[in-house]
Amino acid sequence: MIRKHALLFVIAFIFLAGCTTAPVSDIKLKSKADPKVNFNGYNTFAWLGSASILNDPEGKWEPPGFDADAEIKFLIDRELRKRGMSKSSANPDLLVAFAAGVDMDALDLMVDPETHSEIQENLPKGGLLIAFVDPDTGFVIWLGMAKAEVQQGIDGLTIKARLDYAVTKLLKKIPK
Repeated sequence: MIRKHALLFVIAFIFLAGCTTAPVSDIKLKSKADPKVNFNGYNTFAWLGSASILNDPEGKWEPPGFDADAEIKFLIDRELRKRGMSKSSANPDLLVAFAAGVDMDALDLMVDPETHSEIQENLPKGGLLIAFVDPDTGFVIWLGMAKAEVQQGIDGLTIKARLDYAVTKLLKKIPK
């Protein structure tokens, strides 16, 4: 049952557009929580899994030596600990999963400023989906999504800062 939910996260994520540019003003954040859930009742968490969907054949998005998955996991861990939660492999109150994706070949319609007609242009997309699953019911109780345009050739520090912004702001949207 839990594996089905992880697969659903990946499938849902494929339909989202995506995450990374120098300033953070382009990052769009959205979250949805089950209104019946008391999030204060969750004190421990464990990782359900993660998934990466990467269409970056020339290595334009992730610089050599930078591990985006490890960074995202670190940031989520940090934010959950700030909320007073601790990691537990035995009987956790909450399961955490994420999916991250980048499509460097994404096309979008843009308006040509001279002719005012629509033209296709390469606009790389990326996104991040974070999900919390109640281990007793197997239901997703919270989803957070970040999406933005991706800039090519940016350094690891900029990517780190953008991921930090997205994860921190998303997890602040968890109901208290």
